[in-house]
Amino acid sequence: MNDVMSLGISIDHDAVSAFCRRHYRARLALFGSVLRDDFGPQSDVDVLVEFQAGHVPGLAFVSMERDLSGLLEGRRVDMVTPKFLNPRILRIADYFRCRCSSNHACIRLMRSSR
Repeated sequence: MNDVMSLGISIDHDAVSAFCRRHYRARLALFGSVLRDDFGPQSDVDVLVEFQAGHVPGLAFVSMERDLSGLLEGRRVDMVTPKFLNPRILRIADYFRCRCSSNHACIRLMRSSR
């Protein structure tokens, strides 16, 4: 599934997959304006992340946002975990999340009916 072709930014799947493995991410999904027509040059990228069991990033969470920003054309990245995501958005995300692995990109898009 090559959903990222419809985005207004380019994404290097291999680099993002390596990022996920390096930071023990089990799942990663994009949501928000990056998936809509109103995504513009000043827009940030909203990212839902889940970490592998036993891996809690703590203060490293902030540096991970910076690292991911570098992979997403320097856009500001707002990462959230399921615990802090609106339940309505989380229900949509349940369908679109994917597992990060060494053989495929870990990005999925979460389109909502807005």
